[in-house]
Amino acid sequence: MSRLKYPFILLALVFLGACSSSDSDDMDPPPTDGGDDDPIAVPDPGAATLVFPENNTECNEGVAVNDQQSEVTFEWNASQNTDSYTVTLTNLNDNSVVNAVANSTTATLTIARGTPYAWLVTSRANGTTATAQSPTWRFYNEGPGIENYAPFPAEAVNPTRGATLPSTTTSVVLEWASSDVDNDIRDFEVFFGEQNRTLPSLGTVTATTQRVTVVSGVTYAWRVEVTDTRDNTSTSETFLFRVE
Repeated sequence: MSRLKYPFILLALVFLGACSSSDSDDMDPPPTDGGDDDPIAVPDPGAATLVFPENNTECNEGVAVNDQQSEVTFEWNASQNTDSYTVTLTNLNDNSVVNAVANSTTATLTIARGTPYAWLVTSRANGTTATAQSPTWRFYNEGPGIENYAPFPAEAVNPTRGATLPSTTTSVVLEWASSDVDNDIRDFEVFFGEQNRTLPSLGTVTATTQRVTVVSGVTYAWRVEVTDTRDNTSTSETFLFRVE
């Protein structure tokens, strides 16, 4: 009898081990690919392409509301990965800004007649804070009885708005850009000096550059008045830059 009990014990242990191994395998969690719980990446929106009103032109396709205002439909091409658009419209006479949200590629706005504007479109996508901006276009909204338009206000090219230049800088070439629907710009008058002081005129030039002398530790301001051949004028905003 003593010879038989040990084989039975050995078989029992093997059986228990097999059961234990099987149970353990059954308890293991199923493999996962990790994909279900991963956040979905939202692609950044693309920049829209502007269509109308065209750049540096007169807008004469609006619907007149009265002598002072007309309705203009702004148009652009759809951009990739975009759920909505924001049209930003700036009145270049007083720098007032209007923003309009659109879910399509058009937006109709009531704007002043006989007035220059700048506009751009910002693309947005749900699920991300990233945005994309179109280029900025300028146009004149047609006015009643206007046969000749004032030039668009000049834009700073160099130094860029708010630039900081090295302390070793002793002179700067001011550079600006301007355009006119009638293409009849005659000259530019440049005003330049230290910030928070009356800006003296540097005189009238026909080029779009003017060299000025600067010193370290000063913030400078400048603006440009544009005049066309019919004596229509426009004045830019005041641009600032600093020499360290």
